[in-house]
Amino acid sequence: MDLFILQSNSNSMWTVNGNPLVPTKGAKIHWEDNRFFTMELNGKQFHGEVLENNLENNHLLLKINHAVYEIKRKGNLDDLIASLGMDKPKIKRIKELQAPMPGRILQLFIQPGDEIQVGDPILSLEAMKMENVLKADGIGVVKNIQIELGAVVDKGTVLIEFE
Repeated sequence: MDLFILQSNSNSMWTVNGNPLVPTKGAKIHWEDNRFFTMELNGKQFHGEVLENNLENNHLLLKINHAVYEIKRKGNLDDLIASLGMDKPKIKRIKELQAPMPGRILQLFIQPGDEIQVGDPILSLEAMKMENVLKADGIGVVKNIQIELGAVVDKGTVLIEFE
């Protein structure tokens, strides 16, 4: 993959879309500003844009000639952190969903037995003439739905139980 060069010390390994990057020489990069750049490599010109810059977590998302590349750097401590299991985000298991406010149930997006992930829509609750879609803030399997469509619920009412 002869797209670009990333300078690093010998203790780091760069990957592009999960594949190890093999460094080459001869790339010239001209920055237009802190987001856009032009790169010359092996006589070819590439136009680039930094879509996401998260260097604190050794992560870049670049768009080069209309293709998007995820760039990551792996250093000395990354293997130790992974071996301790500290590289995975903590995801909580949901036990139940309570009504965050009084309202009326407009729609259910789940049924018993469904597996839900973070961000999945669970139900729609109308409160103060506004529709609010309640989404999962953890993972779980729907065990029991305690309410019916059209039901009016108070704040704190248990709406859904999860396994």
